[in-house]
Amino acid sequence: TLVAFIAALQVMQKGLQAVLLCPTEVLAKQHHENALTHLVDKKLFFNCRSILFTQNYRQINRTIKSKKELLQELQDGMPGLYIGTHALLEKGVNFSKLALVIIDEQHRFGVEQRGELMRKTVNGIPHLLMMTATPIPRTLALTIYGDLDLSWIKQKPANRIPIRTRILKEKDRLTLYEKIRQLLQQGQQAYIIY
Repeated sequence: TLVAFIAALQVMQKGLQAVLLCPTEVLAKQHHENALTHLVDKKLFFNCRSILFTQNYRQINRTIKSKKELLQELQDGMPGLYIGTHALLEKGVNFSKLALVIIDEQHRFGVEQRGELMRKTVNGIPHLLMMTATPIPRTLALTIYGDLDLSWIKQKPANRIPIRTRILKEKDRLTLYEKIRQLLQQGQQAYIIY
């Protein structure tokens, strides 16, 4: 994600548009909040904007008065990082200065969907960055046969908290729930993936 943000910054610095397509609204909001925190709020970069574009975009984009105004902004070429879901693929969503398309969890989108986003500009063919943390066969095949380059970030971020993995038996479920409850009361987060 950091690499994608740096690429988007380069695009915005040149007065162009970047899009980050996400498969879920939860992930889009997470990326948007990170962009606001690390790029926009720090006021480090000129022309750095992050706009959330989902079905419920109005909840977060308080500066945009209407969907029509947002669509006009895209068409007028307003520089920014437009982060969204499948809403970015709808008819009527067009960019005039789209220079970079970033697709997160690319395996969650079909060939036509990815192609549709690439064609949403009148300014030529944008650069494409596809990301995934899931090495499924389709993704691996794309890197072999789809003329994609594979980039690895082999070094973990500095000061990263070690991950502890434990296997619990069914009889320990209530103990686990109690531990989660304690962590939440301390202001920490918990994710249950199944």
